[in-house]
Amino acid sequence: MRTTFAQNQIKEIVKVSATKTKKIKEARFNLRTTTSQKQLIARAAEKENKNYSDFILENALSAAEAIIGDDAILILDKTRWNAFCAALDAAPRQLPALRKLLTEPGIFDAE
Repeated sequence: MRTTFAQNQIKEIVKVSATKTKKIKEARFNLRTTTSQKQLIARAAEKENKNYSDFILENALSAAEAIIGDDAILILDKTRWNAFCAALDAAPRQLPALRKLLTEPGIFDAE
């Protein structure tokens, strides 16, 4: 069965509406700044076409995710854990092309 243009448009509208659904925010976060800090943040928020609160929250969450993302958690069964440990303990592979690349002078090295 072929879908019509109108059916495709409706599907797209539903997709966009689903992604724009906002969660209820019940927690409050207060922040004290200097006037110049607030003005700088407000200018950046305006440049990104965001309100002040959304800009701060979005950037704070990105920073938090980057910091927390560095904490990797591995959950492995015993067999895979042993294989992982063996791989870490194994001698490094010899890669002649890499050794050559790292020992030859680069284009910015003085001759």
